[in-house]
Amino acid sequence: MKILALDTSTEACSAAIWTDTAVTERHEMGHRHSERILSMVDELLVESGFALSRLDAIAFGRGPGSFTGLRIGAGVAQGLAFGADLPVTPVSSLAALAQGVAASRVLAAFDARMHQVYCSAYVKNSQGIVKLVGAENVAAPDDVPLPEGKDWVGAGNGWDRYHGALLAHLGYRVVMWHAQVCPRARDVGRLGAAAYRAGGAIAAELALPVYLRDEVAVKKKNMA
Repeated sequence: MKILALDTSTEACSAAIWTDTAVTERHEMGHRHSERILSMVDELLVESGFALSRLDAIAFGRGPGSFTGLRIGAGVAQGLAFGADLPVTPVSSLAALAQGVAASRVLAAFDARMHQVYCSAYVKNSQGIVKLVGAENVAAPDDVPLPEGKDWVGAGNGWDRYHGALLAHLGYRVVMWHAQVCPRARDVGRLGAAAYRAGGAIAAELALPVYLRDEVAVKKKNMA
């Protein structure tokens, strides 16, 4: 299987070509996503020797994360998929971050601004693939849903900014947290391949960002 993977959901910008036997990646920090992402893709295609149309699918970090970054990632994934007639596999950016952490139980958190974090809990299965526990949430650091059990490891820029409040709230459940960890395209590719094999590929026009905050606001409004 051959997957082109993209992630522009945070301050990191990355692209990768993931196959069953190898992965080639470009990864940069900063806020030049719109300038760099297509150049990264071109570099990877040349380096790998693959034509875009010969790949199986395009996977992209669908969010939650930066509004601007998510629009860039979804737009590029859509455009490339339309041009090459490829299906798309949207991947949670929180899941991609958790996939890249060397731990079996990960609490992923992104800074959502407004003194909130996007957060979710993941457990790796016997194949080493993360599985969501509960739901993706947006909440204040001291109101993050408490996961069952202990030995959780925190990661993501939400932890960088709010680790004091998160540790105080989560208590004994968390054994440590990793600083300066962002989702990477290589992990988007691995999760995208797993989704593709499970029948999770969709048409390019359905490849949309997931902002999460908007969805939560709509749910609360409908419940009022």
